[in-house]
Amino acid sequence: MTTTGAVDETVGIGVIGGSGLYELFEPGTADEVDVDTPFGPTSSPITIGTMAGKRVAFLTRHGRAHSVAPHRINHRANIWALRSLGVRAVVSSSAVGGLHPDYAPGTFVVTDQLIDRTWGRADTFFEDAVQHLSFADPFDPVLRRAAVTAIEQLDVPFRPTGTCVVIQGPRFSTRAESLWMRQAGGHTINMTMTPEVPLAAELGIGTVNLSFVTDADAGLAPAEDDVDAAEAPVTHGAVMERLARANEVIVRAIGSIVAAIPDDYTPRELVPAGASESVARSADAPATTPAARS
Repeated sequence: MTTTGAVDETVGIGVIGGSGLYELFEPGTADEVDVDTPFGPTSSPITIGTMAGKRVAFLTRHGRAHSVAPHRINHRANIWALRSLGVRAVVSSSAVGGLHPDYAPGTFVVTDQLIDRTWGRADTFFEDAVQHLSFADPFDPVLRRAAVTAIEQLDVPFRPTGTCVVIQGPRFSTRAESLWMRQAGGHTINMTMTPEVPLAAELGIGTVNLSFVTDADAGLAPAEDDVDAAEAPVTHGAVMERLARANEVIVRAIGSIVAAIPDDYTPRELVPAGASESVARSADAPATTPAARS
């Protein structure tokens, strides 16, 4: 969509909503904008509102009707659009399966590591120049500390670290795949954290991920020899049902993280700043237009 207007403020914090999270603000309290990007349309219009006393830009990863499949998400457009609004810190929410007995359904996880098993996705902004992203620690440590501190104050099952295996999707795992990923060190499984997180890092945006465990993936038992304790294999319907029940606490947890982000937060420089700016320079003057009051 070609846009004509412009937002009159910089929004420093972005929230990317995963499955089940399609609205962040109360109706009538946020402005909606479309952002024209060099990479095509975003998954959804972006709403800008106030959360925990801070201006926040919210985008839903799968679209408002959950119509964008994991392997079809235009991550470059989503990240570029947020950067164009001034976002420098992203809080992402994710629905994940649990691969490990310590990551049972109903547990919140502040993810700290990724294993990327996706393929064929546009996963870099640097197509015409060679840049190697430093990615040993995918999630920003300052934002992670803020998130861990915030979630520790809530009365919810919680893990302060976790390795997420990101698969291509849209299908779920076989039992053999699920067991293999667990043996490889995975704690949770998801279909969308990459290339979202590295793309954000390329544009100088720090990210922190809050995952909510909805299932036990292919139904692995909490221990390999505890067959009676195995859960039923994951289904899309079961995931959405659990997310609907947990929506209120997920939004509350995100608000707690937003509140805990330092006002003077500065992202890490994981590629040379000049290289990031060369990609994002036109994002400094966003082309946006108010689309509706929602």
